[in-house]
Parts: sequence; structure tokens; C-alpha cells
Amino acid sequence: MTPREYDESDARIRPSRTTRRRSKDRPSHDGSETALVVSVDRGRSGCIIHEGQENQQLVVAMKARELGPKSVVVGDSVEIVGDVSGSEGSLARIVKVNERKNSLSRTVDDAAKLERTIVANIDQLIIVVASANPEPRRGLIDRFLVSAFIEKIHPIIVVTKIDVAPIPEFMVNYQS
Repeated sequence: MTPREYDESDARIRPSRTTRRRSKDRPSHDGSETALVVSVDRGRSGCIIHEGQENQQLVVAMKARELGPKSVVVGDSVEIVGDVSGSEGSLARIVKVNERKNSLSRTVDDAAKLERTIVANIDQLIIVVASANPEPRRGLIDRFLVSAFIEKIHPIIVVTKIDVAPIPEFMVNYQS
């Protein structure tokens, strides 16, 4: 092995720190408001505060850095702080995702064991199938029903296009 010649491009130069080091002390977020996530789009979540009340409003919020890679999905109950006025251009921050009672997820890849949560805190699952064109797939309906029963979600099957073709015979098995 021959010795190698070094020049200035081999030396590692660390950039100087231009910002202050972050403190390990985290805010308590005592004044946070509970909200329900109703939409998620490119990192911004639409959250409803005061749900079911006269003064309910839609607030746009972003996930706080301290939540890490944990995702926020539709149906999550979250704690938000910041500008919760709901006015145009306002932006709040999601600081906590409350515990989920149930969720539906899918695998990220066929070979991977990772799952991506699609929706959380579901009361009912509506399974829509056509009576014809395309033909209803019994296996797909069964998979949806199994997922619903495992997560304790009330399933409802809706059959469309009954004016084109009658309801398939195997659907009688699902009536109960």
C-alpha cells in the first residue's frame, strides 16, 4: 500500500454555529385547546375547535417539531396553541396528539412491515360497492369488514347501481 498525498480539500471544516443552542426546557402548553383534525394537506391540518357548539370554527395548524415523525391524520384529537382565531392567514401549532381509540392503517409497501395510519377515532365505516360495472368483489368486502370488526367500528354496506343490475345474491349473507 502506497502512502497517499493529502491536500487542503481533505481537511474537514465544520461550519461555525450561527444560531444559539436550543434549550432542553420545553414549554408546558397549559393554554392549549382541544381540536379535531378534519383535513391534512402537505403538512397543514384543518382543525375544528369547539366542535358541536355555536362558536365552532376551522383553524389551520402545523405539527410542532417536538412531535417528531409521528403523523397527524384525519380524526385525531389534538392540542393546539398559537393563533386559534381562524382568520385568513392565521396559523396555529399542534403540540400534542391525544390517544386514539381506534384507527385504520395500510402497509407502506408490500414487502415492508411498516404501516401508515390513514384515519383515526372512527365510529362507523361505510363500504360502498356497485351491483354491476365493476362487479362487487367479495374478498374486498370481507377485508373491510374484518378491519372494521377488529377495530370495533360499526360497518355499513351501501350497494349502488341497483337500477342497472339487481343486488348480487351473496350480499344476502351480509344482511345481519
